[in-house]
Amino acid sequence: MSEIRWDLVKQNWVAVAANRALKPNDFPIAKMGLKAPAAGGFCPFCEGNENFTPPEITAYRPKSQANEKGWLVRAIPNKFSAFTLEGELVKTDSGIFSCYNGLGEHEVIIEDPRHGVEFHDLSPERIETVLNIFKERYQDLSSDARIKYIQIYKNRGMFAGASLEHCHSQIVGLPFVPQENSGLPKYYRDNNRCLLCDMLAQETASEERLICKTDHFTLICPYAPRFPYETWIVPQRHCEHFADINEEEVRDLARVLKKLTGVIMDCLDNPSYNLVFNTAPVNVEPEAGYHWYMELTPRLLVNAAVEIAAGIYMNPVAPELSAAMLREIMS
Repeated sequence: MSEIRWDLVKQNWVAVAANRALKPNDFPIAKMGLKAPAAGGFCPFCEGNENFTPPEITAYRPKSQANEKGWLVRAIPNKFSAFTLEGELVKTDSGIFSCYNGLGEHEVIIEDPRHGVEFHDLSPERIETVLNIFKERYQDLSSDARIKYIQIYKNRGMFAGASLEHCHSQIVGLPFVPQENSGLPKYYRDNNRCLLCDMLAQETASEERLICKTDHFTLICPYAPRFPYETWIVPQRHCEHFADINEEEVRDLARVLKKLTGVIMDCLDNPSYNLVFNTAPVNVEPEAGYHWYMELTPRLLVNAAVEIAAGIYMNPVAPELSAAMLREIMS
């Protein structure tokens, strides 16, 4: 029987249509062309095309000079950013409507100089470098008092919103705090405990939705997943900010991400997916209850009218079934 489940973290309803129990090869868009090719065969992110991007912010390059060949991972401003980190946040009223100027920062992290290399193809050491650049950029952006939230994310494939095929992630610094994780401080206010710590304890004990555990991270399919095969990567150490990750955790997380993305690509037949970091706000009054974590959401279905109209996600695969399949492959 289908169930309507409440997501304590996101504070919304999800309909889990468990009676449908679709298998990975039942999804109509999974096998369609998912890569967004470079226009005319030209890619500005490839090594040798450095002059076609804005000057780099930082890069990991063993010997070469900035904005030249020889880099391994490169951080640049997003050429088509909707945000500009200039001036102060200014509110403008127009009758009953209000708006703010587009204050913020938008950066691109190019994860490999080679075109066509996928994230799961990268070595664990390269993914460590990518994570360390994420950490470096997080720390730098958080030093600007105008930035209130830092969002790190990856769009892989057209159905996940990728506009370029070349392996990359993005970082956005926002002047406000999104409400997507409002359930974390709410749970702490109501229970004086961390929601994700409690969730890890319950999921580990029941093992229904547990995929696997490593030295520092626990992988689960959440109780109320918005997407089929949605997977959360949760640090076992209570920690509010991604930037506070230590070297051992970076090393462990790199291997987790390589294996998980590879498994998702194989068992779901090359899907589009989003990889998202959720972390505590910065430069605001501290609020207890945040615990950083990551979401990997395969994009196997297109949102329909009910998601738009009612705000309730329809998931045709129960997380218990997703976890069982991923657990068997990941073990």
